[in-house]
Amino acid sequence: MLEENKALVQRWFEEVWNQGRAEAIDEMLAADAVVHGLADESGQPLRGTADFRPFHRKFREAFPDIYVVVEDAIAEGDRVAVRCSVRGSHRGDSLGFAASHREAAFTGIALVRISDGKIVEAWNNFDFMSMYRQLGAI
Repeated sequence: MLEENKALVQRWFEEVWNQGRAEAIDEMLAADAVVHGLADESGQPLRGTADFRPFHRKFREAFPDIYVVVEDAIAEGDRVAVRCSVRGSHRGDSLGFAASHREAAFTGIALVRISDGKIVEAWNNFDFMSMYRQLGAI
């Protein structure tokens, strides 16, 4: 089961982020999942596919060529921890400021809990501060 869980998380980053397959969100994320470290407009953790889809759309609009590399993946029980490298070109205005047309590269870590073949909870810690600095937003 550990290898299947790692494969699911790898597939998540490849299909949802790298390929931009929004339909894959429903395939891999539970409808009632909680995604910590990524927030809705009110600052609350994203809840379920209904909250995640708008976040995904905005981020992919801002970075249409986003590419995430899973550098390491460690699985234990129902959890998978991954260390990622992210890069992309800021070409969209959907993050709340004009597209800078600059490249950004940053890192992050996610701890993902899986149940019945779907992501049910995730804790994300990506270096968005570094990303915003590279884009000239701060």
